[in-house]
Amino acid sequence: MVSTSAPDSAPSGFAGVGAPPEAVQGLEPFEPGVDATSPNRNLAPITTTVDQEGSLVVGGCRLEDLARTYGTPLYVLDEATLRATCRAYRQALETFYPGPSLALYASKANSSLALTALVASEGLGLDAVSAGELLTALQGGMPPERIVLHGNNKSEEELELALAHSVTVVLDNWQDVEILSRIAPGRRSPVRLLVRFTPGIECHTHEYIRTGHLDSKFGFDPDQLEPVLRHLAGCRWAWLDGLHAHIGSQIFELDPHRDLAGVMADALGLARSLGHPCSDLNVGGGLGIRYVASDDPPTIDQWVRTVAEAVATACEERGLSLPRLLCEPGRSLVATAGVTLYTVGSRKEIPGIRTYVSIDGGMSDNPRPITYQSRYTAVLADQPLAAADGSFTVAGKHCESGDVLLPDIALPQPTNGAVLAVFATGAYNASMASNYNRIPRPATVLVHGGEAEVVQRREQPEELLRYDLLPPHLQPIS
Repeated sequence: MVSTSAPDSAPSGFAGVGAPPEAVQGLEPFEPGVDATSPNRNLAPITTTVDQEGSLVVGGCRLEDLARTYGTPLYVLDEATLRATCRAYRQALETFYPGPSLALYASKANSSLALTALVASEGLGLDAVSAGELLTALQGGMPPERIVLHGNNKSEEELELALAHSVTVVLDNWQDVEILSRIAPGRRSPVRLLVRFTPGIECHTHEYIRTGHLDSKFGFDPDQLEPVLRHLAGCRWAWLDGLHAHIGSQIFELDPHRDLAGVMADALGLARSLGHPCSDLNVGGGLGIRYVASDDPPTIDQWVRTVAEAVATACEERGLSLPRLLCEPGRSLVATAGVTLYTVGSRKEIPGIRTYVSIDGGMSDNPRPITYQSRYTAVLADQPLAAADGSFTVAGKHCESGDVLLPDIALPQPTNGAVLAVFATGAYNASMASNYNRIPRPATVLVHGGEAEVVQRREQPEELLRYDLLPPHLQPIS
């Protein structure tokens, strides 16, 4: 644990006290804690402040100090924001849903032992989609009864691991049924199951992260739902806890979630009519977050209230007793807690076209811009309130023309060695990172109360060779 505290007399609300909103390059003013129930709408962690010297501070730690101490690129996670989002989901479900409920962290967004332990301590569950995510959840202290295993192509080994720990399995297709029918009989208790199906609901998001429409690799098609439910009714090894559907990711609309409730309630009625207990209804996740000032997602309260009221109403209209309501927040739970730090390096000016400024990371630590054309908000860590004096294209160091992290962003002059802070990088950055160009993955530090702890260490170049084997006939001649 390393202390990188800002001066005690320095902090003020980031862009709040004495700082005009327009001076913060798109970061709207807020006071720490005021908007804690809706951190998905913030552009920076809720503990963000500016110290007496005008430098950016998160979790009581000056970001420039973190960059010097731990190197860059560096993922920074704010513990207070993470706990605030967990509590926002838990409290909203308790407030707006009249039955039992549980939020499951979609760990694909960012999987680590530390995140698992934190989420578990806040009373949430977790969804995993691989043996790696499942082992991380188990070793991070998540109770098995609060874990579900997803996946559209689960291996027999992954299913064996889930069964060994009594983890609920989400049936995605007939192959899941076939494998379980071979490995599950003979166990002392039935396998707890959810059946995933595609609800046929379209929503406005990137085509790669739409999952609820009919043309999807995930889940049973609607015309296969009744056959699989009838089949499971005759399987003594199967115990159907409930149903699952998910319509996509980074969604700002609420109407698709209202529509989903009716579709799922119909499916719930069908399952119960066939003799299944079906005590759980898992509506997935998908709530978007604010990456740039123009983004306008619903708050966590608004999303949960919409889903909860729609499910309760749909069940009441069909005469169904209320199921336990499950949801799977991922991005909206961790994204805003994350800031990625880079060091500015080379510069290339093309008169009349643009000025490129390169950083020491890029598409290997954040593949979202090149994959989804995603946009982000960023500031210079030592002068976050300074007025912009130019437009710059922040490029990564990888051997790809498309490795551009921030196209045409307004900044003060970024000089060599300056620290760039990119906000809302807590989701799908570390978890989607790669070793392209054999570049090591960054470290992650968790900050809280002026202390920073490494929760994922930085890879070293020599570690990238650990799985390589050199055949004898290719050994270099000494």
